[in-house]
Amino acid sequence: MTKTFPISSLTRRTGLAALLGAATFAAVASIGVTAASAADKTELKVGIISGEDEDVWRAATAEAEKAGLKLEIVVFNDYTQPNEALERGEIDANAFQHKPYLDNQIKQNGYHIVIAGYTGVWPIGLYSKTIKSVAGLPEGAKIGVPNDPSNEGRALKVLDQEGIIKLKDGTGILATIADIDKNPKKVEVKELDAGVVGRAIDDLDAAVVNTDWALKAGLTPDNRIAQEAIADNPYRNFIAVREADANAPWVKKLVAAYQNPTVKAVFDKVYKGTGLSAY
Repeated sequence: MTKTFPISSLTRRTGLAALLGAATFAAVASIGVTAASAADKTELKVGIISGEDEDVWRAATAEAEKAGLKLEIVVFNDYTQPNEALERGEIDANAFQHKPYLDNQIKQNGYHIVIAGYTGVWPIGLYSKTIKSVAGLPEGAKIGVPNDPSNEGRALKVLDQEGIIKLKDGTGILATIADIDKNPKKVEVKELDAGVVGRAIDDLDAAVVNTDWALKAGLTPDNRIAQEAIADNPYRNFIAVREADANAPWVKKLVAAYQNPTVKAVFDKVYKGTGLSAY
């Protein structure tokens, strides 16, 4: 760890403690709009999910320093926390999600969060340790999918794309197992936490796993028997900020600190082709 890349951890409990300890500030942050929030800054807190992205943001932190920005990277282990922390003003930006996920979070929680700049895309895939092709899936196969709304729909679209199931006509990106219209092989679709589904693959015939979690679970491209289409992919990840900060000068500097050849080279090295730059 270097001075240019301090990493801290922010849990739900500490977030609530900070909220109670700074009630006035939190009340202002909760409405998402203040005159001061769009002012320029030289020190920022950016929330990310723990793992390979820490290496990428280490490089982005060094690039930001060249532009006069000091970044503190706040590492989370739960997908729900970075948006909570951003809405409350505990961090200035986060980088971990795609638009369908944010749209659902806004619908559920009323967040005032917008896209500032894109980062990468990780095509979701169908993995198996025992089956070499989709055609080899046995009747009654157990297939794991992530259980959060946006990623479950994404996973079911892959199964639909491969002819394993047929979703009802008009089903959108937030599909659930209730939207399965036809299931010719009578596969059992098991809904599991996104962070668990890859690690549970030994107990399944196959699993649809987000690429970052596949890496964490030790899965490789050799285990991947299908993958979602990349063209027109709506699941590009991005840097997000509060709506009130969208036009702040520091936002463009932060995005530029990520979207450059130096950081892309680190991104490509870390993700080994499983993730693609999306800007």
